[in-house]
Amino acid sequence: MKSSLEDTLLAAIRTIPDYPKPGILFRDITTLLGNARAFRRAIDELVHPYAGEKIDKIAGIEARGFILGGAIAHQLSAGFVPIRKKGKLPFDTVRVAYSLEYGLDEMEMHRDGVSPGEKVILVDDLIATGGTAEAAVKLLRQIGADILAACFVIDLPDLGGREKLEALGVPVRTLIGFEGH
Repeated sequence: MKSSLEDTLLAAIRTIPDYPKPGILFRDITTLLGNARAFRRAIDELVHPYAGEKIDKIAGIEARGFILGGAIAHQLSAGFVPIRKKGKLPFDTVRVAYSLEYGLDEMEMHRDGVSPGEKVILVDDLIATGGTAEAAVKLLRQIGADILAACFVIDLPDLGGREKLEALGVPVRTLIGFEGH
């Protein structure tokens, strides 16, 4: 009997209590990535709504968004663009600052990574408060990207990230939600 997507993903995602600090339940997708069946299923489900559409680029947020985004880009015959922490890219970049719970950080991408009007899907492993994804949306829009969607394996719905992106007019696709964080 074929298990449901939710069962497959739940079984493949490790939860680590009190990491990186007390009270946090860290959702670790490295176990999903190491499980060929679960990894394939997650990628297939993230790709499915966009199969047959003209997608120019997949933008992946460092670091797990690189792994997922690369696989999705391959499946959709799209290019891949990394969105990285400040100072990690070797060429001319565009940058955006965003708030963290303990201060500010910056992310950047190559200025020529996306051309104005190109259709882009943003990818990362998890959406929680949405601060990083919101900054990535602003960064992509700064260079003229047409953001079709933001895709995540995991949603932590009580932290409000999905609503933040939807308020920016970006449709959000997630595969599984975990209440609590």
